[in-house]
Amino acid sequence: MPPTPPPFDPELAAVLDVMKEFLTPGLALDEIDGLRNGPAAAALAEIDLTMDGAFDVESRTVPGPEDAPTVSLLICRPTTPAPAHPRPLLYYVHGGGMVIGDYRSGMPVPLAWAKELDAVVVSVDYRLAPEHRYPAQIEDVYAGLVWTADHAAELGADAGRIVISGTSAGGGLAAALALLTRDRQGPHVIGQLLMCPMLDDRNDTPSAHQMTGVGIWDRTANETGWTALLGPARGGPDVSPYAAPARAEDLTGLPPTFLDVASAETFRDEVVTYASRIWQAGGTAELHVWPGGFHSFAGFAPQARLSRSALTAQLDWLRRLLGESRG
Repeated sequence: MPPTPPPFDPELAAVLDVMKEFLTPGLALDEIDGLRNGPAAAALAEIDLTMDGAFDVESRTVPGPEDAPTVSLLICRPTTPAPAHPRPLLYYVHGGGMVIGDYRSGMPVPLAWAKELDAVVVSVDYRLAPEHRYPAQIEDVYAGLVWTADHAAELGADAGRIVISGTSAGGGLAAALALLTRDRQGPHVIGQLLMCPMLDDRNDTPSAHQMTGVGIWDRTANETGWTALLGPARGGPDVSPYAAPARAEDLTGLPPTFLDVASAETFRDEVVTYASRIWQAGGTAELHVWPGGFHSFAGFAPQARLSRSALTAQLDWLRRLLGESRG
């Protein structure tokens, strides 16, 4: 018997009951195709990425990693008159456990930030596992960032004010991207915003065990996602920190970091540990653990009271970060 999980917030528990009709906690490798073609995938096509005309939206294909396919970017620019100074740029990495989703996934959240901040959003598509294993995903995400930084002026954005962000698997990829840009001396990033990030392939924390069969993206699904990405290397001694950022031995030199996670989700303990290790390395991090939340609750139930608090905290952090970057 797994240990007892923390209770869900009553408002969010009601949302989970409704979601059970199309989304279960676990995921097996042979269920990935069905999830990719299920109701959630169909709903992506219905998202109004213009936010009622607030953004011009275009898809652009840019050079990918060396000897690899091109990378697709979704570029969303405010339709309001250009300000006196270039806009900040939010570079977003979608979630989906490394196995589902595309650059439209999760976009209502960064677009809501951008509407408030008068920012450009660039969302990156990346190759999915298991058809494409590590390092395809992080190399695609890195190539997209390099192109974005090099062409920021063309997008009306400031290459000196790029914030990387991501949700779930995308949060893990954003964390890996911060490590990779540091180590390759790549584009300058002023902050990373990691929402319920997927960081640790070992899948063996107390919260991972607590959430077995409960909520969204439980320990079984997490093992499926990491195995799809890493194959037999998952959980072994030779996993790269650019695949699983929790494996990084050195967390110095990272940009200011915002991390949030729910109390009732698989990733809780690995996120708390990652934040603590950033502090221990002398870095700057802001951590929120939302009581009673399930995995990615703010994206699934943005009108819930707890979700509104989480979204406000994210936006407030971005305001402070971007205000400081203007000097």
